[in-house]
Amino acid sequence: MVSYIVMKTLISTKGQVVLPAEFRRQDHIRPGEQFEIERLGSGQYLLTKQTASGKSGVADWLLSCPERGWFRPLSSESTNEI
Repeated sequence: MVSYIVMKTLISTKGQVVLPAEFRRQDHIRPGEQFEIERLGSGQYLLTKQTASGKSGVADWLLSCPERGWFRPLSSESTNEI
């Protein structure tokens, strides 16, 4: 079961949101790390910490290779067919 912790924070005059220190400590958040924010509805937002490359998986990482054509995804959905 997931437990939720609710804390209040303020928006700065520059529009910045401060994550409470307890959240930063628990999730090992360091200055300069990137987040994605999604507007779910009026007054509701989802804030998600991004991985170092901004991608979530190995395939995404390989597809981001700067040299075109280096990696091509397999058409098969199973490695049993390889």
